[in-house]
Amino acid sequence: MPGTNLTREEAQRRAELLTVDSYEIDLDLSGAQEDATYRSVTTVRFDSAEEGAETFIDLVAPAVHKVTLNGHALDVAAVFRDSRITLKHLRQGRNELTVVADCAYTNTGEGLHKFVDPVDDQAYLYTQFEVPDARRVFASFEQPDLKATFRFTVKAPSGWTVISNSPTPEPKDDTWAFEPTPRISTYITALIVGPYHAVHSTYEKDGQVVPLGIYCRPSLAEFLDADAIFEVTRQGFDWFQEKFDYAYPFAKYDQLFVPEFNAGAMENAGAVTIRDQYVFRSKVTDAAYEVRAETILHELAHMWFGDLVTMEWWNDLWLNESFATYTSIACQAAAPGSRWPHSWTTFANSMKTWAYRQDQLPSTHPIMAEINDLDDVLVNFDGITYAKGASVLKQLVAYVGEDAFFRGVQAYFKRHAFGNTRLSDLLGALEETSGRDLRTWSKAWLETAGINILRPEIEVDGDGVITSFAVRQEAPALPAGAKGEPVLRPHRIAIGLYELQDGALVRTDRVELDVTATDRTEVPRLVGTRRPAVVLLNDDDLSYAKVRLDELSLANVTAHLGDFTESLPRALCWASAWDMTRDGELATHAYLELVLSGIAKESDIGVVQSLHRQVKLALDLYAAPERRESALGRWTEATLAHLRTAEPGSDHQLAWARAFAATARTPQQLDLLSGLLEGTETIEGLVVDTELRWAFVERLAATGVYDEAEIAAEYERDRTAAGERHAATARAARPTEEAKAEAWASVVDSDKLPNAVQEAVIGGFVQTDQRELLAPYAERFFASVKDVWESRSHEMAQQIAVGLYPALQVSPETLEATDAWLASAAPNAALRRLVSESRAGVERALRAQAADA
Repeated sequence: MPGTNLTREEAQRRAELLTVDSYEIDLDLSGAQEDATYRSVTTVRFDSAEEGAETFIDLVAPAVHKVTLNGHALDVAAVFRDSRITLKHLRQGRNELTVVADCAYTNTGEGLHKFVDPVDDQAYLYTQFEVPDARRVFASFEQPDLKATFRFTVKAPSGWTVISNSPTPEPKDDTWAFEPTPRISTYITALIVGPYHAVHSTYEKDGQVVPLGIYCRPSLAEFLDADAIFEVTRQGFDWFQEKFDYAYPFAKYDQLFVPEFNAGAMENAGAVTIRDQYVFRSKVTDAAYEVRAETILHELAHMWFGDLVTMEWWNDLWLNESFATYTSIACQAAAPGSRWPHSWTTFANSMKTWAYRQDQLPSTHPIMAEINDLDDVLVNFDGITYAKGASVLKQLVAYVGEDAFFRGVQAYFKRHAFGNTRLSDLLGALEETSGRDLRTWSKAWLETAGINILRPEIEVDGDGVITSFAVRQEAPALPAGAKGEPVLRPHRIAIGLYELQDGALVRTDRVELDVTATDRTEVPRLVGTRRPAVVLLNDDDLSYAKVRLDELSLANVTAHLGDFTESLPRALCWASAWDMTRDGELATHAYLELVLSGIAKESDIGVVQSLHRQVKLALDLYAAPERRESALGRWTEATLAHLRTAEPGSDHQLAWARAFAATARTPQQLDLLSGLLEGTETIEGLVVDTELRWAFVERLAATGVYDEAEIAAEYERDRTAAGERHAATARAARPTEEAKAEAWASVVDSDKLPNAVQEAVIGGFVQTDQRELLAPYAERFFASVKDVWESRSHEMAQQIAVGLYPALQVSPETLEATDAWLASAAPNAALRRLVSESRAGVERALRAQAADA
């Protein structure tokens, strides 16, 4: 039951007509362990601006038993259709509606998700409502600007716990009656229900006391590092409350690690749900802890950006996501006691590369996107909404000054608390505190699509003294199919000047300036100074642009990339090299040489792991086919050499072990994996724990060394939900026609798999070493994807549409097949976007392969 699409015009009309006061929601979940459905009773009180008006309320439910409007029972068959209940003859002023329905548990991570833990056979429930899925649990006016209070009453099985947005009450007869919430949007209400394990604490400062809770399944409790999570949370409370000058706006703050979660986390007011893969069962590198901390801080920032003040409509989704991303990274970088003061390095090397990739797809869009309906927003949780928006905010802070920026944010919160806003509301507050006219800036940065390229233009005399220095700005044409025109923009950047000193690249000077929205900006300050070894535009990563190095700088960076004394300029140069590789400006084999020459000196473990992923992707997709196998062999030998020489027990050793496992290919390399699993081979300091074992097993399955017997034996060692997912991946990875047919049928021909298991099967099915085996499935993809899209929920359909597209079949024939399907299938806008994005990946790979030939 995907639910009817809601258009922006419908939402505007409903918001003009209605003011919603309160919801009372009564759910009977007492049969959750066995039942497929549950009783949902909703009473909503709202005002109508017109006498006799007509509107609708949203509900996705297998059965509606009763609809009562202002004391009159309505004909259910006449008013309930396609996830909407029509409401006619409204009173002007107060109206009261009661809806009694049976709603369904899901296994898709949408609505009220039910998961049964194989360890204890207990059910665990949680809600996920963003964007339009509160309507799967209770009747609701499902749009962000119709805020209301919510009072939940839940009957649950005896011994279970129920958590919601309001503080958890004492149950009576297994019924949990919560106090009403403040005025919030439907999509950030939440219920988490089950026999969860809990750890409690408080945040206390200057008389303020906020109860804190952390929850997970009992089967993960031994791995829950609650103290570390509380520490990051308290740092966030300190930093955000100081910067925002607005006390945390809810009565308590719970963080719930839940199973089979589709996203990283969700900012439900006072009851944040987080994917429970962040409860680490095995050793992980510090980069994983850094990412988890950023997620924790991102969701905490949402309590202000998104929950306290909410966008009016989804075109301002970036107001939530970009601000939460920017402030979470800023907090990690600046909060006293933070373990990750280098967080802007991680941002430059991961988040911004995501943004640059997204901004070069045919689906590129302005940060403030045009969102016409729910289908538009469901595919818009992307690298522009999160990472480009955060990058642009970082530049805005540099442009107006940090103090003025946060003074504007403070005024914004005070003015709009528990209300809804548009972009103009925030810009107005920032203009007041900064004195800057931001309309031109907004038009250039928030209301246009595409990316700029910055290049230095340097002339020197015979003595090596700079006689002319300018920044050249380019606005490449937008990808075919993208809307809009390329634009030059104003950029606030720093220029870093680096010299080689005792073998190290050291910054000797820094110039900060505004690059004008023209093709050339002169930098007179550098005229008359000696030409340095490296000139790095956008040093400190203040702006959002692709940066290129001049010829001398490129030569010195190529020879000494690992020799920068600071992590951020290294990350910027690594990112530039990766971008050049994707653009076909740097051949894949040259990129491999660059990484092999510099990665040993890279100390930042997050950057090392990013390089591992990028090299693997480059060799799989961007290497000329005739070079690919030898290049993969060279890379795999290098991963093994680094594994053997890394400091025993270090993060780098673990990262190299995973990189080796991802590409091991020769009989000797695969024998080593088998020996490490069986204990007949050891590498000093390397603990082959549960998750690393599965990485080895999955590779051995993909190469045909392991089959069902070995996979089943490994699952017997790890009969957990995670073990089930890993086993599903390994089975789908096997290089046989039978294994591929079985995996395809379980995902495409059937809709029975839970979301997390379906994702695991898709991940195993697509193996880069199995192109020929997978080739016949290209035709099958195009034959089935539209039916899948129209019959599955959004999350399940998107997994299939993106994950099973024949991206490994890098050929003109794949482009032709995609074009033919796009022309004949008439997919809706959301599916067309996803398939067009995948097509662009094949097109880019073809260009890169040609450059590598």
